[in-house]
Amino acid sequence: MTRLLFMLAMLVATSALHAAPQVDVIATGLNNPRGLAFAPNGQLFVTEAGSGGNGRCLVLGDGRSACYGETGAITRVDPRGVAPPKRIITGLPSVAAQPGGFGGTGPQHIAFSRDGRAALAMGLGATAPARNGVGRKAWLFGKVLQVNLFGRFSASAADIASYEFTHDPVPGGVDSNPNGIAIASGQSVVADAGANAIFGIAPNRTITTLAAFPPRMVLAPPELSLPPGATIPMQSVPTTIVDGKDGWLYVGELTGFPFPVGGANVYRMAPDGTLLQTYASGFTNIVALAFDSWQRLYVLEIGRGASFGDPPLNPPGRLLRVNPDGSRTVIYDQLFYPGGLAIGGDGAAYVTNNGVVPGPIPGGQFAAGGTVLRISLD
Repeated sequence: MTRLLFMLAMLVATSALHAAPQVDVIATGLNNPRGLAFAPNGQLFVTEAGSGGNGRCLVLGDGRSACYGETGAITRVDPRGVAPPKRIITGLPSVAAQPGGFGGTGPQHIAFSRDGRAALAMGLGATAPARNGVGRKAWLFGKVLQVNLFGRFSASAADIASYEFTHDPVPGGVDSNPNGIAIASGQSVVADAGANAIFGIAPNRTITTLAAFPPRMVLAPPELSLPPGATIPMQSVPTTIVDGKDGWLYVGELTGFPFPVGGANVYRMAPDGTLLQTYASGFTNIVALAFDSWQRLYVLEIGRGASFGDPPLNPPGRLLRVNPDGSRTVIYDQLFYPGGLAIGGDGAAYVTNNGVVPGPIPGGQFAAGGTVLRISLD
């Protein structure tokens, strides 16, 4: 009997070992890496939000002070991990808490059209007027830029922050933070994590509100010392949007405070915004979505609910797969504040990790700085 139990234990251990993915670090030294995407030619690009700098400071929507610098970048990463990362576009505006530069805001996400055009979402995290006078390129915050990979961008950008300031699709506080972006159905589509809305940008740069996500009531956490059963409003905070290639757009939700475990949803919406419905629920702090070639959905969670401390979300982050029968498989659960997700032509997942870390920090957990991981998938 003892021998049988031992053999069963070994079989379980072997099965778990075989189920574990291979994880390779293919890029290091990145500065607050966030979104990443493959261009049609198979090259992989990542946005570095930057670490701000010693310039003028602004007050963000969450009350934090962040200071200006031109440390944002778009960087090409070798999916094989052989060649070092190469910054293709540098000098993009960034704001971050100083000193240190952790958790910067700047270039947040990049998306490619089939013909190779690139759209870049520039974060803000405040109202449109808050960027005025902060720095010489601060006018780029809160906009979607058309960029090429020769280091140039279009000056006639779509100003999401100004549109949000004028229209305020979810009343209760003007704020704009373009975070996720996709190109689908002839338009750029932006998940604005400050406005709690999805905006569409037509080829002539006309902006429309495709969907708005109002707050919903949730149970108050015990830390607030409210009466049992008390509820508080929780913001939705859409962070990511992808083209499902099935006629739908898919939106991932971070949620706002109190960041309940299992409280985040994946929504699907018609490209013109005429229909919005919950597609899957029970996630926590979604920051990115992607589909593989079998149309299986992968969900990247940045954290595991409120920590009521610093950092504000409990690690680890996780990569999960939604299986055809609706069940969930945890692919990898040892991530620290991941920022972006893409599925490569090789069938592997590419994830930015240490996405709030401003470059290498010697002698500690973040000696490699922000990184890009290649995670094998079955």
